[in-house]
Amino acid sequence: MTATGMPHRAGFGAGVGRVFRARETGILIAFLAVTAIATGVNPTFVFSTDGWRNLLLTPTLLILLAIGEAMVIITRNVDLSVGSIFGLSAWTCGQVYLAFPHAPIVVIFIVGIVCGALLGLVNGLIVTIAKVPALVVTLGTLYIYRGIAVLWAGSNLIDPDNLPSDFQSLGHTSIWIIPKLTIIAVVVAVIAGWALRNLRAGREMYAIGSDPAAATLYGLRTRRRVLTAFILSGALAGLTGVLFLSYNAGASSQSGSGYELLAVAAAVVGGVAIFGGSGTILGAVIGALLLNTISNALPVVGIPDVWQQAITGALIIAAIILDRVLLLRSTRKLVIAEEASHV
Repeated sequence: MTATGMPHRAGFGAGVGRVFRARETGILIAFLAVTAIATGVNPTFVFSTDGWRNLLLTPTLLILLAIGEAMVIITRNVDLSVGSIFGLSAWTCGQVYLAFPHAPIVVIFIVGIVCGALLGLVNGLIVTIAKVPALVVTLGTLYIYRGIAVLWAGSNLIDPDNLPSDFQSLGHTSIWIIPKLTIIAVVVAVIAGWALRNLRAGREMYAIGSDPAAATLYGLRTRRRVLTAFILSGALAGLTGVLFLSYNAGASSQSGSGYELLAVAAAVVGGVAIFGGSGTILGAVIGALLLNTISNALPVVGIPDVWQQAITGALIIAAIILDRVLLLRSTRKLVIAEEASHV
């Protein structure tokens, strides 16, 4: 018995019910279903060294981008420039190795993260100070940052000969059976999820996304929180650029192209409401896993991978419709409860 006189089993049942009603649970079930179907058709999809490794390793870049994107979307904004930040950061890190071939790996990580954070800072300043919609700002910087990369890189490439072997091995080695890049992504996800849930700054981001006007009236530091979200998104895109450079042992002016929409899709499909104010880092991570697994599974089950974009688009629309339905349902319940209280 509990202090309230209710048996522990009731509390356990309520907890189980909440788990199965959570958006993340539905996305996780979808991910497991896709994985099971592909494995049933071709057991090496999971039950092989390459299959298991690809299942864990290939979503890493998208997971990191989705985490940063989720933070921005929670504040009722969006960052469409993460793919370009990712690419420009990767190229910058490659140029550092060209100039300083024996630079420590930690220095390359710092360069990539700082480069991304500065580009995110530019986005955030324009959004928060100039009051320009984030969609417009980041659509513009998507092309600006990509243009800088093209002007800087031209048709040149960073190839394996330009990168130290220990830096390249980071992208392909494991600790036990877990790729090192996957471990980095998991650590980032745990830290980001904990911060959003437990720190005041994280809780204020949710409040701002739920009702920006009310958050301002309440005295929350809306400008600082939104700016922080863009800086963190840029920093994670910069980190993604470093990991991409290591994993692919190279970079070009087009590195990261197209990832911006996948990052938005992963966050939204994972339950981060496009209208802001709700969602979790865990959901964004599972969303990234689902989209990546669908991409890998389509050829295995005999469906042309050109259908990936159509499936991704359908998932985004379904997620937005579900968010709208849930919002209307919760609003209706509040109205009914308020009317009942006046009876």
